[in-house]
Amino acid sequence: MLALLAITGTLVTAMPFSCMPVLFPEIADELGLNLVELGTIWGMGNLAGIFVSLIGGIIGDRFSSKWILTISCILVGVTGALRGFSNSFMFLAITMFANGIIRLIIPITITRTVGLWFMGSNNLGMAMGASAMGMGLGLSLGPLLSATVLSPWLGGWRNVLFLMGGFSAFIGIIWLIFGREPPVDDSHEETEKVPIKETVSKLIRTKGLWFIGLTFMTRMGSMMGMTGYLPLYLRNEGWEAAAADGTLAAFYAISTLLVVPITTLSDKIGSRKLVLLLGIITNTISLGLLPLVDGWVVWALMLMSGIFMDGFMAINTTILLETEGIGTRYSGTALGMIFTIGHIGSVSSPPLGNSFESIHPGLPFTFWAVLSAIGLFTLSMVKETGWRKRMFGSRLPTPE
Repeated sequence: MLALLAITGTLVTAMPFSCMPVLFPEIADELGLNLVELGTIWGMGNLAGIFVSLIGGIIGDRFSSKWILTISCILVGVTGALRGFSNSFMFLAITMFANGIIRLIIPITITRTVGLWFMGSNNLGMAMGASAMGMGLGLSLGPLLSATVLSPWLGGWRNVLFLMGGFSAFIGIIWLIFGREPPVDDSHEETEKVPIKETVSKLIRTKGLWFIGLTFMTRMGSMMGMTGYLPLYLRNEGWEAAAADGTLAAFYAISTLLVVPITTLSDKIGSRKLVLLLGIITNTISLGLLPLVDGWVVWALMLMSGIFMDGFMAINTTILLETEGIGTRYSGTALGMIFTIGHIGSVSSPPLGNSFESIHPGLPFTFWAVLSAIGLFTLSMVKETGWRKRMFGSRLPTPE
């Protein structure tokens, strides 16, 4: 089941999403779109998350994971394929939004399901990492293959989106045939009867959830802005298309390779926050230096930023599930709340950052670096949940 959850992340959540930035030059030429419009479209897929994440979490707490994933994967395939029929900015924006409404239910369901399978185990962080590794693989393959391999082979960007839709629907059928429910203990069965209003009211009063969500927001905002803009920026700087797209693929690839070691490290040293801190620092430095360098240094900065990308996301959700008063009892709704907060950053950041390009092409990266740095403050307010917390306290612990 962990393997199936990981593959779902690869072919349904990640690859059909990460293919878009490298297809944007082709799409922009055909539809006549400018940079701000592309940034808006890139953020539109996550705009739906602001509205649907909480609903998706509530649904996840109350209904079968197998059926949620079966239906969602098939609908992601249908709405993802509809993007290929776009003939204008508005049509593409609407289909991106519709696809996001369904697609963004899946990461919440996957994360919650992994939590149910491994909650109480010493390997929860590693399991989250394995699940995130599937997501990272899709994020790597999308930019690596879509524009330079699949588009020429299939005859254009539209057929690439049709193919991605077919992948998603196929995974939905696999869930229908082979999917199984995670184990549920007696205490969890009782929580399924907790009224929605009572659940949301309790979580809103949980201060730690808000700071975890705000940390997630700064991270998603800076990552979404950078990944949507980088291939266009490098091409405008004179890079070959394959090299420009390759930097983004390298960013995702290093993250995929290291996500399990990074999350396992947080299990071994007993600190979640230390790993999150390192992720914020490396990301902020990388984004801040990007406008100042060229050539191999860009590749080096992308690799440095990518080291913690998927690991950061996995550990951020792990620390949420381990937060006192949440656990499996309110896991789906709590995940929905932090994803809602996070998507505010991922929606607003790309068009806002892209708008600075008119002043200087490198200025968007500076904006995203500042946004990333704000995460240092919000993280400092999050309580440690790793096993060393009793020894080192709750503020940015370090191992002996």
